[in-house]
Amino acid sequence: MNAPTAPDDAKNATDTGSSEPALNSEQATAVAMQDTLLTPRFYTTDFEEMDRIDVTPVRKDWDALIAQMESDPNKNHFRKTDDWDVVDWDGMEPALKKELIDFLISSCTAEFSGCVLYKEMKRRGTNPDIVQLFQLMARDEARHAGFINDALREAGIAVNLGFLTQSKKYTYFRPKFIYYATYLSEKIGYSRYITIFRHLEEHPEKRFHPIFKWFEEWCNDEFGHGEAFALLMKSDPKLTRGHNVLWIKFFLTAVFSTMYVRDHQRPVFHEALGVDPDWYGQEVFKKTSEITKQVFPITLDIDHPRWMKGLKGLRSASLKVANGKQRGGIGGTAERVAGMAQAAFYFVSVYTIPAKKHQVPESTRLQPAY
Repeated sequence: MNAPTAPDDAKNATDTGSSEPALNSEQATAVAMQDTLLTPRFYTTDFEEMDRIDVTPVRKDWDALIAQMESDPNKNHFRKTDDWDVVDWDGMEPALKKELIDFLISSCTAEFSGCVLYKEMKRRGTNPDIVQLFQLMARDEARHAGFINDALREAGIAVNLGFLTQSKKYTYFRPKFIYYATYLSEKIGYSRYITIFRHLEEHPEKRFHPIFKWFEEWCNDEFGHGEAFALLMKSDPKLTRGHNVLWIKFFLTAVFSTMYVRDHQRPVFHEALGVDPDWYGQEVFKKTSEITKQVFPITLDIDHPRWMKGLKGLRSASLKVANGKQRGGIGGTAERVAGMAQAAFYFVSVYTIPAKKHQVPESTRLQPAY
């Protein structure tokens, strides 16, 4: 959902050799409060326009999806059971602990941002179809955020979610941009979680935290939320035609490249999982691309020679911007500006790779298949 260029806060750069003391809850909340190009954001939109959505063209699929969500298959899932292993936070290697906490804080913030947006739509809306959908999705996202926050509490940390609601900066997006960004966020979330879950099924010795055991059913919630946004777009065909295809390409490029840069900020985390970030990124992009064919008329050519070169260039630019911010002064400013220019160059390079076109199927609905 965020733009793909470098972070504008050096605190996001990973110091794998750090021996800094663990965060407390106040500091964790401060991390969640950060608004950079790579951190999860809170969004607001034109709720009156969203309230005018008419799902009549997709009524059959819509009713089936709502019925599935109302059945609440994960009602009892987000609870610690005997499968929740004791985590030796004090004995954990410091760099891994730091990156794991960063991962949990970022994930908690991202899940809660969805809850805030969906709850506000439910509060402001009068359209029964839309109000019902966002009420159900807000329920799910609240569970996800709360479950992650419980995991953080075991490390002596918890994000103050109520404080975030009132104090974090909100970014305005037009409704169609909310559809594109949130659809992709939910579908790439599914692809990320299921890829990690399947990998750890084959390599359980790499599962250094029990939360990964919960990923399979969890990511099915993400998948269902993406299905809802696919139907919202399907109900208004102009959202995926004409000049809007360029916006779709922009959001695909931004979401994919942001994920790539962000994941490379946690090298120790991925090494502990036994996952190469380049392989992981491509695997997630492949899954997400296949899924998005349900509603988007294009997919990105992630095998193009400029693709990986561009992502690596964006990563390098991210480090320059972070280092420049940390240095300060004239030299730091120059490095930061150079990094921003480099990021813009590589983003354009990736964005201008010709997209792959295909015919969108008549029926949009999909079920988790990975």
